[in-house]
Amino acid sequence: MDIGVHTPPLADESLEGALAYLADRGVDAIEPGVGGHPGDDHLPREAYLDDEDAQAELHDLLSEYDMRISALATHNNPLHPDEDVASTADTELREAIRLASQLEVNVVTCFSGLPAGGPDDAVPNWITAPWPPEHAEALAYQWEVGLEYWGDLAAHADDHGVDVAIEMHPNMLVYEPHGLVRLREETNERIGANFDPSHLYWQGISITDAVRYLGERDAIHHVHAKDTRIYEEQAREKGVLDTTPYDDEPNRSWLFRSVGYGHGERHWKDLVSTLRLVGYDDVLSIEHEDSLTSSREGLEKAIELLSRVVFAEQPGEAYWAE
Repeated sequence: MDIGVHTPPLADESLEGALAYLADRGVDAIEPGVGGHPGDDHLPREAYLDDEDAQAELHDLLSEYDMRISALATHNNPLHPDEDVASTADTELREAIRLASQLEVNVVTCFSGLPAGGPDDAVPNWITAPWPPEHAEALAYQWEVGLEYWGDLAAHADDHGVDVAIEMHPNMLVYEPHGLVRLREETNERIGANFDPSHLYWQGISITDAVRYLGERDAIHHVHAKDTRIYEEQAREKGVLDTTPYDDEPNRSWLFRSVGYGHGERHWKDLVSTLRLVGYDDVLSIEHEDSLTSSREGLEKAIELLSRVVFAEQPGEAYWAE
């Protein structure tokens, strides 16, 4: 099992500088952004797509630092009711899949996107309850839009031999495991999860149960290592559907935290063990969005903890059971 890093926190470094920094700290893989919200500071699509010379140079650079790319990331909203926004996101995602195929990268990470609540609406609308009845009708409309888009996108991914790993993110159509499985079952098996526990913690979802649920369906394509801490003093007063700005930390009911600062080492050992139980033995890609620490300190503390909990070797024979 490899330790990886989603590289936007190192945007002030060149790609080679980021690789050198991470290699010195025992990191095995990177997940660079190629568009959308992560940006493309380390791997601009236009510079590498269909360019064999640039791709060869990239492979040489990765080999120099004994590093691999676990996934290409492009998180945006291809279901947005604004046609220009949706078209840009769709282009980013389709080109990311093409580039991944050319680079022999197996996974692209992304969001499901979120439509409007109806054909005449101008902004996306996250539905969190089936009542009043118009909310259930809006959700049905959104799934109709989503399945039409993702059916075609899944076929595109299959044509290129690339898995699409959707991060289950609130304010998106797919934000929890049952929605992810529905999308997978109604498209194809190229669609799976970028399992990021940080968004599930504050929803009250059991992380190991979610891993088992998705793992039993072979639906985990990639994993993010990102923590969340619920601050009960605030949550007791206003719950966890918190619209307080992320930079107003003292007044939020939860915050994204560096690995180990939301849940302790034992929890992360349980998570890693459960991933292995369901057959996932690939990468834990650290995503740093902890506003209480600097990017580098947060990354380094996450790397330090994960280095103690990941399994570096394959399991041996159960000689004691013979």
